[in-house]
Amino acid sequence: MIPTLEWTSEGVRFLDQTRLPLEEVYVLATSYQQVADVIATMVVRGAPAIGVAAAMGLALGVRNSSAANVPALAAEFETMCRTLAATRPTAVNLFWAIERMKQLFADVAGRPGATVGSVRDALIAEAQQMYDEDIAACRQMGAYGAPLLPQYGGVLTHCNAGALATCGYGTALGVIRAAVEQGHEIHVFADETRPFLQGARLTAWELMHDHIPTTVLCDNMAASLMRQGKIQAVVVGADRIAANGDVANKIGTYGVAVLAKEHGIPFYVAAPWSTIDLRTPNGEMIPIEQRSAREVTHHAGKQLTPNGVGIENPAFDVTPAKYVTAIITERGVLRPPYAESLLQPARAAAV
Repeated sequence: MIPTLEWTSEGVRFLDQTRLPLEEVYVLATSYQQVADVIATMVVRGAPAIGVAAAMGLALGVRNSSAANVPALAAEFETMCRTLAATRPTAVNLFWAIERMKQLFADVAGRPGATVGSVRDALIAEAQQMYDEDIAACRQMGAYGAPLLPQYGGVLTHCNAGALATCGYGTALGVIRAAVEQGHEIHVFADETRPFLQGARLTAWELMHDHIPTTVLCDNMAASLMRQGKIQAVVVGADRIAANGDVANKIGTYGVAVLAKEHGIPFYVAAPWSTIDLRTPNGEMIPIEQRSAREVTHHAGKQLTPNGVGIENPAFDVTPAKYVTAIITERGVLRPPYAESLLQPARAAAV
């Protein structure tokens, strides 16, 4: 599998996704502050990968700590959590991972005879466990989602929800991979996904790596191809799914969903259960990250826009639940009404 991130004895090793597709370069983060920078600058991106990266950052921070006792370590740990939580606000997996590590810290620290070493070892093991769980979840999503895709035909995806957005295999691209492994003859149409070009740079790179037929589209081409009958399904990832089934994903996803609805094409969302945020009632309550104007005004160091022009650069938009045909998770395929199906994970596989 593509090595998106990896825990090592020296630190956390990341594939630098800002250098793809032309350069395969790895970055070694040796402190939790460096992990936070890697997340903020999108060296690593994708909600599941961000969550595991944060967990590894916390484990790294605790491993590097010189705290003499557990209370002193706990104070340092709170600072680590705040630093990592401030990197990207929309991907709920980030906060899920931090909360999971905080709970483990509290559990281990509260045991009789707890030491800095016992807390450190538990957090390192937990971060590595989360890495393994993410890959297993992606493969299970693929198994559930593959039958939903056409036996023959075109599948559109937006942004990158593949191995590069996870610890391996992928969410939306994991569904596509699983379908191909089961014999489906699929041609993937990848939206370029402006302004960061995750589709053109990343999705195309990893699908070509797996020899899956792929065509990159400018973001404004999808409607025309849908009208021509070249697209039989859409599958995307998610950064947060609200309790009513509204989905936050990379900017432009909402437009794709509206187009799919108009053309009678199923629109699927593939995401691990950790992306579901039952504490957020609807999409209007999801915080949307605003990124630097330079991502729009410049490309490859060259200025594209006039000096002083206004720039809007939200990283995500929200697709209302009414446009989502099904949500594919490692617990099964969920169908509307999502306000009910999202509350019944034990029955999800039968839905």
